[in-house]
Amino acid sequence: MGFYEVIEERQSIKSFNTQGPIEKDKLNRMINAAMMAPSWKNNTSYKIILVDDKKVKDTIADTVLNDDGQVSRGIKDAPLLAVFVAAPDKSGELDGKEYYLVDGAIAMEHFILAATAEGYSTCWVGAANEADVINIIGGPNNYKLVGMTPVGNSDEQKDHNPKKDYNDYVFLNRWDNSFVKNF
Repeated sequence: MGFYEVIEERQSIKSFNTQGPIEKDKLNRMINAAMMAPSWKNNTSYKIILVDDKKVKDTIADTVLNDDGQVSRGIKDAPLLAVFVAAPDKSGELDGKEYYLVDGAIAMEHFILAATAEGYSTCWVGAANEADVINIIGGPNNYKLVGMTPVGNSDEQKDHNPKKDYNDYVFLNRWDNSFVKNF
């Protein structure tokens, strides 16, 4: 699958079948993709905790906030949950912006796109009780939750979200200068 096909295929999937584990060679490529992500001064402030233990996944699923049951069910049913955490003190801060979130988010997006390229489905989950997740995975208190994603084969068939209109989101040189009208 080519790069742009991967971008077009990636969707937030919340329904997984439980058939078999993630193939090790595919998982290694997904991890490698995440590890190739840029980070603040190449400090790599993030860690990836891969969870395949059903009891641990079930416990983490119970920490999901603002959930109608679909996300937590997806975490429970998927054969793997990838939890991305990062340490603010191992990254940079500039003008009040903490870059550990950027470091971890880029790595997680690389992982998610690689999972798509390998034929797996994912769903970015960011709303969870951070302290509980860190405690469940045994992480140190200085680490913060960036996000997590179930990984597996989808049971869900859905259309991709509609494409966004360039006129609403892309500008040239200035906020009020439409990219579309100028290119």
